Amino acid sequence: MSTDTFFAHETAVVDKGCIIGTGTKIWHFSHIMSDCKIGERCNIGQNVVVSPQVVLGNNVKVQNNVSIYTGVICEDDVFLGPSMVFTNIINPRSAIIRRDSYQETLVKEGASVGANATIVCGNALGRFCLIGAGAVVTKEVPDYALIVGNPGRQIGWVSEYGHRLEFDADHRGAVCPESGQEYKLDDKAVVRIK
Repeated sequence: MSTDTFFAHETAVVDKGCIIGTGTKIWHFSHIMSDCKIGERCNIGQNVVVSPQVVLGNNVKVQNNVSIYTGVICEDDVFLGPSMVFTNIINPRSAIIRRDSYQETLVKEGASVGANATIVCGNALGRFCLIGAGAVVTKEVPDYALIVGNPGRQIGWVSEYGHRLEFDADHRGAVCPESGQEYKLDDKAVVRIK
Protein backbone atom coordinates (compact mmCIF):
# COMPACT_ATOMS: atom_id res chain seq x y z
CA MET A 1 0.00 0.00 0.00
CA SER A 2 1.37 3.34 -0.95
CA THR A 3 -0.29 6.62 -0.19
CA ASP A 4 0.76 10.17 -0.85
CA THR A 5 2.08 10.40 2.70
CA PHE A 6 3.42 6.99 3.84
CA PHE A 7 4.53 3.63 2.43
CA ALA A 8 3.35 0.19 3.56
CA HIS A 9 4.68 -3.01 1.98
CA GLU A 10 2.03 -5.11 0.24
CA THR A 11 2.25 -7.78 2.97
CA ALA A 12 1.67 -5.27 5.79
CA VAL A 13 -1.78 -4.90 7.34
CA VAL A 14 -2.86 -1.38 8.23
CA ASP A 15 -6.23 -1.25 9.99
CA LYS A 16 -8.69 1.59 9.56
CA GLY A 17 -8.55 4.38 12.09
CA CYS A 18 -4.76 4.72 12.27
CA ILE A 19 -2.99 8.02 11.98
CA ILE A 20 0.31 7.61 10.10
CA GLY A 21 2.64 10.52 9.44
CA THR A 22 4.31 11.65 6.24
CA GLY A 23 7.40 9.74 5.17
CA THR A 24 6.78 6.73 7.44
CA LYS A 25 7.66 3.28 6.06
CA ILE A 26 6.01 0.04 7.18
CA TRP A 27 7.74 -3.15 6.07
CA HIS A 28 6.94 -6.84 5.44
CA PHE A 29 4.33 -8.70 7.50
CA SER A 30 3.77 -5.89 10.01
CA HIS A 31 0.36 -5.16 11.52
CA ILE A 32 -0.65 -1.62 12.41
CA MET A 33 -3.83 -1.85 14.48
CA SER A 34 -6.68 0.63 14.69
CA ASP A 35 -6.53 3.79 16.79
CA CYS A 36 -2.75 4.01 17.01
CA LYS A 37 -0.80 7.11 16.10
CA ILE A 38 2.52 6.94 14.25
CA GLY A 39 4.47 10.13 13.58
CA GLU A 40 6.42 11.34 10.57
CA ARG A 41 9.53 9.64 9.12
CA CYS A 42 9.17 6.50 11.25
CA ASN A 43 10.55 3.17 10.08
CA ILE A 44 8.55 0.12 11.14
CA GLY A 45 10.58 -3.03 10.42
CA GLN A 46 9.50 -6.51 9.41
CA ASN A 47 7.04 -8.51 11.55
CA VAL A 48 6.15 -5.63 13.89
CA VAL A 49 2.82 -5.25 15.69
CA VAL A 50 1.63 -1.82 16.79
CA SER A 51 -1.42 -2.26 19.05
CA PRO A 52 -4.40 0.06 19.49
CA GLN A 53 -3.79 3.40 21.27
CA VAL A 54 0.01 3.13 20.93
CA VAL A 55 1.66 6.47 20.20
CA LEU A 56 4.94 6.75 18.30
CA GLY A 57 6.49 10.19 17.85
CA ASN A 58 8.46 11.39 14.84
CA ASN A 59 11.53 9.55 13.52
CA VAL A 60 10.96 6.43 15.65
CA LYS A 61 12.91 3.40 14.40
CA VAL A 62 11.35 0.01 15.19
CA GLN A 63 13.52 -2.94 14.20
CA ASN A 64 12.23 -6.40 13.19
CA ASN A 65 10.07 -8.61 15.44
CA VAL A 66 8.93 -5.98 17.96
CA SER A 67 5.42 -5.93 19.48
CA ILE A 68 4.39 -2.55 20.82
CA TYR A 69 1.43 -3.12 23.11
CA THR A 70 -1.36 -0.80 24.22
CA GLY A 71 -0.03 1.49 26.92
CA VAL A 72 3.29 2.24 25.21
CA ILE A 73 4.10 5.82 24.26
CA CYS A 74 7.35 6.61 22.44
CA GLU A 75 8.44 10.21 22.04
CA ASP A 76 10.49 11.50 19.07
CA ASP A 77 13.74 9.85 17.91
CA VAL A 78 13.30 6.60 19.88
CA PHE A 79 15.13 3.45 18.70
CA LEU A 80 13.63 0.02 19.47
CA GLY A 81 16.12 -2.76 18.71
CA PRO A 82 15.39 -6.13 17.09
CA SER A 83 13.14 -8.46 19.09
CA MET A 84 12.99 -6.20 22.15
CA VAL A 85 9.91 -6.75 24.30
CA PHE A 86 7.34 -4.52 25.98
CA THR A 87 4.81 -5.79 28.51
CA ASN A 88 1.57 -4.05 29.48
CA ILE A 89 0.13 -6.08 32.36
CA ILE A 90 2.14 -6.71 35.51
CA ASN A 91 0.42 -9.97 36.46
CA PRO A 92 -0.95 -11.64 33.29
CA ARG A 93 -3.15 -14.72 33.42
CA SER A 94 -4.60 -16.43 30.37
CA ALA A 95 -7.97 -17.09 32.03
CA ILE A 96 -8.40 -13.55 33.41
CA ILE A 97 -9.16 -10.64 31.12
CA ARG A 98 -7.35 -7.51 32.29
CA ARG A 99 -7.73 -5.12 29.35
CA ASP A 100 -8.68 -2.40 31.82
CA SER A 101 -5.40 -2.93 33.71
CA TYR A 102 -2.88 -1.97 31.03
CA GLN A 103 -0.03 0.04 32.50
CA GLU A 104 1.63 2.90 30.67
CA THR A 105 5.25 2.71 29.56
CA LEU A 106 6.75 6.01 28.46
CA VAL A 107 9.88 5.96 26.31
CA LYS A 108 11.22 9.51 26.27
CA GLU A 109 12.90 11.45 23.49
CA GLY A 110 16.05 9.93 22.01
CA ALA A 111 16.02 6.75 24.13
CA SER A 112 17.48 3.56 22.60
CA VAL A 113 16.52 0.02 23.58
CA GLY A 114 18.90 -2.74 22.53
CA ALA A 115 18.11 -6.07 20.87
CA ASN A 116 16.21 -8.60 23.00
CA ALA A 117 15.81 -6.21 25.94
CA THR A 118 12.62 -6.47 28.01
CA ILE A 119 10.83 -3.42 29.40
CA VAL A 120 8.49 -4.27 32.28
CA CYS A 121 5.37 -2.09 32.07
CA GLY A 122 4.72 0.91 34.28
CA ASN A 123 8.22 2.35 33.96
CA ALA A 124 9.51 5.37 32.11
CA LEU A 125 12.74 5.33 30.12
CA GLY A 126 14.52 8.68 30.41
CA ARG A 127 15.61 10.98 27.61
CA PHE A 128 18.59 9.68 25.61
CA CYS A 129 19.06 6.66 27.88
CA LEU A 130 20.63 3.53 26.42
CA ILE A 131 19.26 0.11 27.38
CA GLY A 132 21.83 -2.57 26.54
CA ALA A 133 21.02 -5.69 24.52
CA GLY A 134 19.25 -8.32 26.62
CA ALA A 135 18.70 -6.05 29.63
CA VAL A 136 15.54 -6.43 31.71
CA VAL A 137 14.24 -3.06 32.90
CA THR A 138 12.21 -3.32 36.10
CA LYS A 139 12.23 0.30 37.31
CA GLU A 140 12.39 3.92 36.15
CA VAL A 141 15.44 4.86 34.08
CA PRO A 142 17.02 8.33 34.43
CA ASP A 143 17.85 10.59 31.48
CA TYR A 144 21.18 9.64 29.83
CA ALA A 145 21.52 6.44 31.91
CA LEU A 146 23.32 3.34 30.60
CA ILE A 147 21.47 0.20 31.73
CA VAL A 148 22.67 -3.41 31.33
CA GLY A 149 21.94 -6.85 32.77
CA ASN A 150 19.11 -8.82 34.33
CA PRO A 151 17.74 -7.20 36.34
CA GLY A 152 18.83 -4.00 34.62
CA ARG A 153 21.31 -1.89 36.55
CA GLN A 154 22.88 1.44 35.75
CA ILE A 155 26.60 1.25 34.98
CA GLY A 156 27.16 4.79 33.72
CA TRP A 157 25.94 7.63 31.56
CA VAL A 158 25.80 8.24 27.80
CA SER A 159 25.68 11.29 25.57
CA GLU A 160 22.93 12.14 23.12
CA TYR A 161 25.14 10.45 20.50
CA GLY A 162 25.23 7.24 22.57
CA HIS A 163 28.85 7.44 23.77
CA ARG A 164 29.83 6.61 27.33
CA LEU A 165 30.47 9.78 29.32
CA GLU A 166 33.64 9.90 31.39
CA PHE A 167 33.25 12.59 34.05
CA ASP A 168 36.26 14.41 35.46
CA ALA A 169 37.49 13.80 39.01
CA ASP A 170 34.92 16.06 40.66
CA HIS A 171 32.08 14.66 38.47
CA ARG A 172 31.32 18.11 37.13
CA GLY A 173 32.09 17.76 33.45
CA ALA A 174 32.21 15.29 30.55
CA VAL A 175 32.47 15.75 26.79
CA CYS A 176 30.98 13.52 24.11
CA PRO A 177 33.89 12.36 21.92
CA GLU A 178 31.82 12.52 18.72
CA SER A 179 29.71 15.66 19.07
CA GLY A 180 31.75 17.73 21.51
CA GLN A 181 28.59 18.29 23.57
CA GLU A 182 29.31 19.01 27.23
CA TYR A 183 27.51 17.46 30.20
CA LYS A 184 27.49 17.84 33.97
CA LEU A 185 26.55 15.39 36.70
CA ASP A 186 24.57 17.09 39.42
CA ASP A 187 22.82 15.27 42.27
CA LYS A 188 22.85 11.90 40.43
CA ALA A 189 21.39 13.43 37.26
CA VAL A 190 23.10 14.29 33.98
CA VAL A 191 22.33 17.53 32.17
CA ARG A 192 23.64 18.69 28.82
CA ILE A 193 25.16 22.14 29.24
CA LYS A 194 26.52 22.88 25.76
